[in-house]
Amino acid sequence: MDARHNGRVTSRQFPEPFDLARIGAGLAFAGSLGELEAALSRQAGSPAGPAAVVQAPPGTGKTTLVPPLVANLFLGGPEDGRAVGAHDGGAPPRVVVTQPRRVAVRAAAKRLAALDGSALGERVGFTVRGGRKAGPATLVEFVTPGILLRRLLADPALEGTAAVVLDEVHERGLETDLALGMLAEVRQLRGDLTLVAMSATLEAPRFAALLADDGGAPAPVVDSPSVLHELEVGWVPAGAPRLDERGVARAFLDHVADTAAAEHGAALAAGRDVDALVFLPGAREVRQVAERLRGRVAAEVLELHGQAPTPEQDRAVSGRGPGDPPRIVVSTALAESSLTVPGVRLVVDSGLAREPRRDAGRGMTGLVTVSCSRASAEQRAGRAARQGPGRVVRCYDERAFAAAPAQSTPEIAAADLTSAALVLACWGAPGGAGLPLPDAPPRAALDDAVAALAAIGAVDDSGHATDLGRALARIPADPRLGRALLEGAGLVGARAAAEAVALVEGDSRAPGADLSRLLTDLRSGRDPGARRWAEEVRRLERLAAHPTPERGVRSQGRGVTSLGRGVTSQGSDPASQGHDPASWGGDPAWGVGAVVALAFPGSVARRVPGDREQYLLASGTRAGLPAGSGLAGHEWLAIAEASRTEGRDAAGTGAVIRAAAPITQDLAERAADHLLTDRVEARFENGRVAARRERRLGAIRLASTPVRPQREEGHAAVVRALAAEGLGVIGWSDTADALRRRLALVRRELGEPWPDVSEPALLARLDAWLAPEVDALAEGASVRGIDLAEPLRRLLPWPDAARFDELAPERFDVPSGSRVRIEYPAVDAGDGAQPVVAVKLQECFGWAETPRLVDGRVPVIFHLLSPAGRPLAVTGDLASFWSGPYAQVRAEMRGRYPKHPWPEDPWTAVATARTKRRM
Repeated sequence: MDARHNGRVTSRQFPEPFDLARIGAGLAFAGSLGELEAALSRQAGSPAGPAAVVQAPPGTGKTTLVPPLVANLFLGGPEDGRAVGAHDGGAPPRVVVTQPRRVAVRAAAKRLAALDGSALGERVGFTVRGGRKAGPATLVEFVTPGILLRRLLADPALEGTAAVVLDEVHERGLETDLALGMLAEVRQLRGDLTLVAMSATLEAPRFAALLADDGGAPAPVVDSPSVLHELEVGWVPAGAPRLDERGVARAFLDHVADTAAAEHGAALAAGRDVDALVFLPGAREVRQVAERLRGRVAAEVLELHGQAPTPEQDRAVSGRGPGDPPRIVVSTALAESSLTVPGVRLVVDSGLAREPRRDAGRGMTGLVTVSCSRASAEQRAGRAARQGPGRVVRCYDERAFAAAPAQSTPEIAAADLTSAALVLACWGAPGGAGLPLPDAPPRAALDDAVAALAAIGAVDDSGHATDLGRALARIPADPRLGRALLEGAGLVGARAAAEAVALVEGDSRAPGADLSRLLTDLRSGRDPGARRWAEEVRRLERLAAHPTPERGVRSQGRGVTSLGRGVTSQGSDPASQGHDPASWGGDPAWGVGAVVALAFPGSVARRVPGDREQYLLASGTRAGLPAGSGLAGHEWLAIAEASRTEGRDAAGTGAVIRAAAPITQDLAERAADHLLTDRVEARFENGRVAARRERRLGAIRLASTPVRPQREEGHAAVVRALAAEGLGVIGWSDTADALRRRLALVRRELGEPWPDVSEPALLARLDAWLAPEVDALAEGASVRGIDLAEPLRRLLPWPDAARFDELAPERFDVPSGSRVRIEYPAVDAGDGAQPVVAVKLQECFGWAETPRLVDGRVPVIFHLLSPAGRPLAVTGDLASFWSGPYAQVRAEMRGRYPKHPWPEDPWTAVATARTKRRM
């Protein structure tokens, strides 16, 4: 029995192949279809499964043509020799195609279905978070990488999937990188999975190496020529910086809007009926520029970003209809490579992009605005010359373009890796061990991610996923938020928990960082993302309310169990489960704070005393609220997002709070009770040991009371202070310092058994020489009563110590009869440093032989002084001085100091410290 398909007869056992000639009409990649088909067909039956890498610029049609070509290879019967995998008459083989963004998924599926002449959801379908149009007969299904990852974790063999096409791998999205590594393993194990990776840049050989066959030969690369027409480049830099302390400067956004209006108006005035595409870094900037353009231009102004309503997204990417006015599409990077906006001949580029960045020092990850890479700038510009001659106007100068990085930073190198680490743990490759990833995850970021997963019980000691971890991997949210969803449902109810998680995971910006205000806007529908948020809430609520075996698993080393005590069912009334609504205020805003605190206990924060906008997080980081935030003055906050910045919004902390909600101290303590400590802390300060009993929540001091320290606590405090600040906290008296210098010289010249008296050596053996003094300080003595000279003498080796004063005397006699102090080199002086004696020249008459110390090894340097104590000469050879330079010194000084002897013959003169009259 046959079925009708758009007037064509198709076999129920053998679905009709896609008409590639019709679908590919006018597309540049149509010329490369034969090469790709041959490359895949040659590998049919290979142990690893066919693989190829497609390298083609944006706009060539690879996204439209490659999936149906691959599908056709599986649609032949057993007698069809060209088939990669002959269709056996059962369920039709499916080709799964990833696109990095939901709007791109829907747009690609709609376009291919339209070109195929079939209804969306039949032969061509799509699945995104919160939406699906696909059925049993679907041959090509477009999905996001996140959907594919969850399918892989649920079914590692991908049963029913004949091929996977990974599009836009050059963007180096984290989920796409993970999918590539995991699929490479599946392909090796399954043997019949076809895998195609598609890139719009020249990185294809790198991906080909990752998809090597069993013999190590890289996958074949299929190129497609560029279809760029003539492109005119204009530079229109703004008169002010693009970025200020708060992000993208409003003056720069006005400049972009004015430039777009002027350029588009000029094109229309010249008789060119063109559409324009304006690139900006984020949804907020898109809205501001679009708002300025509306009412100033004759064109229709459309927004294209992740928060825009689905109908508006679809309208922006579907092209202008007959009779429609010219259009200006204001977009984020969505339209850079994964989407083609038809009719565009003019591009206006801000040159900015938003990328994830991880601040390891503060433990923060967030999106930051940066200059886009040169590769991104070229792809944006190319959008103007796909269908004919075009023009790109860059709102920055050529120097800024030259200074931009060549490529964008791979997300795996800059993002928070908690979700990725959980995927890898569930896959059985903790940390990505053995997985062919384009780049290995950074060790420090990965360690932090694994620690976060261990803290919520998602991974075991070996790094593999627990039952709870596998349950969290099925929730389309950060694992910490997934855990908070499950736990928070028992505290605030499934609906409130789902609202909070959708709030934090969503794209909407909290006004003034206040999540409670954003919640109100989303509930009322005032926020543009309200519809999508509501859909996500419903999905998460079902997950929160549905009981699973993992719900009884408790976290390891954290205190969420105290919030979940007595919970017998999820989603029921918190009060009926032993939770007092007063503990979280009974207010929806406090419910949001409760869930955020559960998700990020290290980010619960207390207001810094005396400051309304500065907060100290339990992790030890300080962050400020943006100016004018409605959260200012709240004593406690649960912070969902903070990022590094400078300027007014950071309130002098170097970090700004982007999203937070108020909580009570009781809730903060219960959410983060694994960070609670109650102990006596002794400190050595101002020369004495003092102790306080301190109750802390991480870095936040909750209470502090002075107490008398125990001996052990005091001893530890003294040792810590010495290790941190050195022996200077006790202080070196002149006597102790002189003794230490003498010991250092003898050690330098003779070595063992003379002690090493350098700071590290002394600190390393405190018990050998300073134990009585440390004990005295630990029991409350002051440093004022301690002289380190006597403790140092405990280090003198016996019996060698009997010669110490002979080897390194403190003073020695000069010919005048005076006993002069020897100034020994500093302990850390170099090997050539020598002892110095400063003495009046007249006291050394007749002294020919320069003294030497340490058994004659070290000569003394003489600083010969005038009668007024000023230096006249420096010498290490007295005999040479008397025979030579002395005569010049005598000639210059005898008139200045006539009362003192300046004999012509210093060899026979009497050495003296007196004037001539008193001799």
